[in-house]
Amino acid sequence: MKTKLTILATVLLAGTSSFASAETLRWARAGDSLTLDPHAQNEGPTSALAHQIMEPLVIRDMTGQIVPALATEWAPSEEDQNVWFFKLREGVTFHDGAEFDSEDAVFSFNRAMSPDSDFKELLASVAEVRAKGKYGFEIVTNGPNPIMPSNLTNLFIIDKDWAEANNAVKVQDFEGGEDTFAARNANGTGPYKLVSREPDAKTVLTINENYWGKDEFPMEVTEIVYTPIQNAATRVAALLSGEVDFIQDVPVQDLGRVSSTDGLKVITAPQNRVIFFGMNQGDADLKGDNVDGKNPFAEKRVRQAMNMAINRDAIKQVVMRGQSIPAGVAMPPFVNGWTENLDEVPANDIAKAKALMAEAGYAEGFSIQLDCPNDRYINDEAICQAAVSMLAQIGVDVRLDAKPKAQHFPLINNLETDFYMLGWGVPTYDSEYIFNFLAHTKGEKYGSWNGTRFSNPELDAQIVRLASETNLEERNLMIANIWSVVQDEVLYIPIHHQVLNWGMSDKVDTIVDPEDTAKFKYFKLN
Repeated sequence: MKTKLTILATVLLAGTSSFASAETLRWARAGDSLTLDPHAQNEGPTSALAHQIMEPLVIRDMTGQIVPALATEWAPSEEDQNVWFFKLREGVTFHDGAEFDSEDAVFSFNRAMSPDSDFKELLASVAEVRAKGKYGFEIVTNGPNPIMPSNLTNLFIIDKDWAEANNAVKVQDFEGGEDTFAARNANGTGPYKLVSREPDAKTVLTINENYWGKDEFPMEVTEIVYTPIQNAATRVAALLSGEVDFIQDVPVQDLGRVSSTDGLKVITAPQNRVIFFGMNQGDADLKGDNVDGKNPFAEKRVRQAMNMAINRDAIKQVVMRGQSIPAGVAMPPFVNGWTENLDEVPANDIAKAKALMAEAGYAEGFSIQLDCPNDRYINDEAICQAAVSMLAQIGVDVRLDAKPKAQHFPLINNLETDFYMLGWGVPTYDSEYIFNFLAHTKGEKYGSWNGTRFSNPELDAQIVRLASETNLEERNLMIANIWSVVQDEVLYIPIHHQVLNWGMSDKVDTIVDPEDTAKFKYFKLN
């Protein structure tokens, strides 16, 4: 049992804190965090809230560079190329006063590798983790893993004793609808502590007075009031009226209005995220179509035809008001493996698409349901509506079912959708992350977000081997080969690379994080 470092002086001096004045930042975005369990959902807004409360060993700063967090140094072992050693930060405490040490790192990593974890793909190459004294931590991999630190930037550490005391050792089964203590409560080492939480309504955080980094970061925001506002007009109105100070997802149709309002500004940058459609191409028959005994998506020519039918330039101009970058591959340009050739947008050729449909035996088309979120990506439902009209031109009659992300994502994870929208960011900045989650056969360690049912054992083997390839030239060749298969199979229909537009009060001083993760300890307030 670790000791609780409850320091009496902290209590006595609470009224004379180094944070002289309370600076509240009122934050809004379209959707809420899905859970506070740090290993249950690998999802952007969920990780964004977690980053305020909890910390990984290493983190990406607001520019995207990997910097120390709970680890101060890291390197492959000189004695064993299959081992990464991390020197842990000393003198760190969790919000309840418990001391952080290697015991917590070992516990958190083992938890993140468990079956219900949504982060297990990031650690698929890990054979074991072990403590090396109180402040040493080792990750042992099945073969060398040259990019291991890149896999850890969203892998949060929690207190082992706290988890055990609150029946939170097991990761929440989010897709199964489980509710747990860890889903509603948090005890991290991060710059902000949880004060209160009302899911889908309001979450309040306050400054961690004992934060190890209070002298290293601006830490000018001392209170955060986070309010999810799904309706775009209401969200913008809240910013315009001064009800909130910062929104991460300014609707493209309101950019001019916000930027021209006194006291407000919009800052824009490309996001490390691509938006695409997935199709169930693996089942023999689809439940949601009107074709008996067959699966139209199993025919590659149908997937090719649908890819041609999507007019990405029209979506960019009409739906996104110019605020998107049409995509030809389900990989953002930030990512190792991206090339201009891979990202070449297919021609919008309706005549050729119809011909392909006829060759595939679907000259009369078919009907199918498209599942789409309405509170996760910029204009997500509107993009899906546009796709419905475009696919109708080649005889694909699409019924749109749009719902909040908390209901949408389990459809993908539980294989309950045949046609769906998904957006994918790549926090590792490497193609391996995409392959592990989206291209490998869905199983215990890989493919948790592969709703396509695509399975290729030879490709799976290449993806697994990729993790231990240390020769950069060979590794990049392997990445290119895997992408060639993914593209040839039309595994996904890419739509566009998302562009970020953050709207905020003039008092807020920050840059846009390409991960769309506002890390408020870096923010300054004018």
